[in-house]
Amino acid sequence: MAIMENAYAFITLLNIFLAITVIFLERRNASTTWAWVMVLFFIPIIGFVLYLILGQKIRKRKLYKLLGDSQRIIEHTVERQMRQLRDRVLSFKDPSVQDYRDMIYMNLKSSYAVYTSNNEVEIFTEGKQKFDALLRDIEAAQHHIHLIYYIVRDDELGRRLVKALAAKAAEGVEVKFLYDHIGSSSLPKRYFHELRAAGGQEAAFFPSRIPYLNLKINYRNHRKLVIIDGQVGYIGGFNIGDEYLGLNEHFGEWRDTHLKVRGHAVLQMQAQFLMDWNLAAPGRILLNELYFPVMNDETGTIGMQLVASGPDTEYQQIKDAYIKMIYAAKETICLQTPYFVPDESLMTALKIAALSGVDVRIMLPSKPDHFFVYWATHSYLGELLAGGVKCYLYEKGFLHAKTLVIDGRIASVGTANLDIRSFKLNFEMNAFIYDTQTTAKLQRIFEADTENSRHLTAEIYAARPLMNRIKESVSRLLSPIL
Repeated sequence: MAIMENAYAFITLLNIFLAITVIFLERRNASTTWAWVMVLFFIPIIGFVLYLILGQKIRKRKLYKLLGDSQRIIEHTVERQMRQLRDRVLSFKDPSVQDYRDMIYMNLKSSYAVYTSNNEVEIFTEGKQKFDALLRDIEAAQHHIHLIYYIVRDDELGRRLVKALAAKAAEGVEVKFLYDHIGSSSLPKRYFHELRAAGGQEAAFFPSRIPYLNLKINYRNHRKLVIIDGQVGYIGGFNIGDEYLGLNEHFGEWRDTHLKVRGHAVLQMQAQFLMDWNLAAPGRILLNELYFPVMNDETGTIGMQLVASGPDTEYQQIKDAYIKMIYAAKETICLQTPYFVPDESLMTALKIAALSGVDVRIMLPSKPDHFFVYWATHSYLGELLAGGVKCYLYEKGFLHAKTLVIDGRIASVGTANLDIRSFKLNFEMNAFIYDTQTTAKLQRIFEADTENSRHLTAEIYAARPLMNRIKESVSRLLSPIL
């Protein structure tokens, strides 16, 4: 008995010491601190091991470095555009963009997101359309195909894609495929064999150096980008797998949003791919002028900024841009996200917008994907519903789109969910669109989706079962570390 009592006392004291360590390491974020202390309280010792794995921070230093003169060129372009914005001489093809000069300036300053105004955009909301278009563009590639995906499945779609890439590599086209090591952890080693044999290359982002233990498990490359010949770019929510074609029995139809882009915005996707590849792959890509071809300034008329964010920077660039958009709203805010775990700044922005008379509409999936995230998401709805926010639960399959449309004038489509993980932990990229025609189309898509959604009112939410309330409460406490 004395041995058990001494062991219990030792574990208790050790747990207190470990809790103090967590408090010291997380002292700049109170909500995260309390979440980890709670984990440590309920799972003594093991909770601290989880903290060492999941709570490890990437040092706030520049992970990415551009090669050659690229850094100097981009810095010069950014400074020139900031000066033009300050002097009000930067021209816009859509006059309404003048009202968002300060947002463009912020994105330039915080993330070097150069503003381009000669883009064409095609919107995809179904997987078959997106992947049919992508495979056609891959078939037409002449010089290079660069891909980043978070999830890649070894299923019919995955094998079809890698076969198409291998065929192009055999023709002499440069193929580089970057995938996230954790997101695509189920991929067998043989998956890329045909591509490698044809001369293509693949690389894993932040792979495990020790079997079954990845100390960077929390920091994932969640981007989904494809760049073909520096002319065509894809960005959005679709990963690679049959489920994204609506072939998964649990999820059913898959509702997502993805963009195909032509114009100078593609060059920003290209620059991000090169930096991601050089961070992850053993051999660095040397700059090639064919990666950044000269384009016709008259390709299109859509203004865009490509904003990248990640845990290696002091700013949360995509979240900051979301907040800037929300505070700029005068009439409508249409938000779609599969995961809604906002911090206090985003909650405040949405509540202030609704209290100010803005028609704020949020659409979420009605079926769960990740248990704790799903219930944490619902825990935030009560506050918003009380403030007048309208909430819709999408029921025709699974909603995975990450879109934000403001007043039918500006919009964001990309890879970042509206949650703490996307803003603080993942490497993400969003396209911010300054064009009334494109954003009006995105708003019409949102409105059409409401026909396949259930309107969650404050009264319905208040009448939810007790068990749901308990799930929400527990998940809400864990939300800072989900």
